[in-house]
Amino acid sequence: MAEVVLKDVMKAYGAVHAVKDVSFTVEHGEFVALVGPSGCGKTTTLNLIAGLIPLTDGEIVIGERVVTDLDPKDRDIAMVFQNYALYPNKTVFNNLAFPLQMRKQSREAIDKKVRDAAKVLDITHLLDRRPRELSGGQQQRVALGRALVRDPAVFLMDEPLSNLDAKLRVQMRSEIKRFHHNLNATIIYVTHDQLEAVTMADKMAVMHGGCLQQYDTPANVFANPINTFVASFVGSPAMSLIPVDVATEGGGTVLRGASGWTLPLSAINARKAQGSSNGKAVLGARHSTLKLHRTALPGAVPGKVYSVEPTGDVTFAQIIVDAEVVNISLDPSVVIQPDEAVWIEFDQDRMHLFDGQTTMALKAAE
Repeated sequence: MAEVVLKDVMKAYGAVHAVKDVSFTVEHGEFVALVGPSGCGKTTTLNLIAGLIPLTDGEIVIGERVVTDLDPKDRDIAMVFQNYALYPNKTVFNNLAFPLQMRKQSREAIDKKVRDAAKVLDITHLLDRRPRELSGGQQQRVALGRALVRDPAVFLMDEPLSNLDAKLRVQMRSEIKRFHHNLNATIIYVTHDQLEAVTMADKMAVMHGGCLQQYDTPANVFANPINTFVASFVGSPAMSLIPVDVATEGGGTVLRGASGWTLPLSAINARKAQGSSNGKAVLGARHSTLKLHRTALPGAVPGKVYSVEPTGDVTFAQIIVDAEVVNISLDPSVVIQPDEAVWIEFDQDRMHLFDGQTTMALKAAE
């Protein structure tokens, strides 16, 4: 396995930048997920690493080699695609053997590598079948096996689970994670599903508009989103965001909502809010950090219940605050009704504040 380094990678189509100044390093044996909405540049970035499309600018290093100008076959990578790309008239054995046959390896070497890969992926019993005789999950294993037999420096995976049903996606997440663990493989994995990224990856690269927004461990991205886009994209339900004004009241710093409510701030949050570039901020909070009250309390924010979603072990409620939807999780024993007036209490230690103009997370001045 090998390290992968992207340095100021750019791909432009005329005046349109599909990928703009993207830089990050994938360490040896790391699982990195490129995640973001459709059109954010994640698949283009993967194709640039693979050499399937040429760079406009920048540099890509795999291992100790600059591969920017090398053909895909010379980059020591293997790709697993969304549609599996299996040969329908070949058996599973021959699908796995094909890349080795193209390298003109001996029959004995091919047989050993194919059977070793099949054993790792638990598909030995499928070697004589054809793709049409396999389930979606089995086809996905064969696609992984075809990449595995090549013994590449880096595995590149482009939304490999998107064609599977929800139950099978969960199962295959575990399979791919185990695959990574057993092989200590370097994997770069594209997905639009942030849950896949959070549950599988060592690090995640959150992309938007062709730019890298944040590159960190899933835990740090979730806990410390760098801007409102990352905050709203990572997490299920998404972080709730409410535009507010930063004001002074009674000698202290408060947040003032569009409908006139005020939220006094702790000392550290006050310092963060005072760093706003234009006197406006965005208040953010995860559903699990909020408390719901049926009567007004000091510092609680008024709202109205929009909808209630029982899921069995937890109930999710959507509360309208100043025309914004605030997600909150409740114990199933709590019964509330649409249009009911409620008040929301924010945890000062776990709330987030973002600049109203730049959308970047506000930091407390020392």
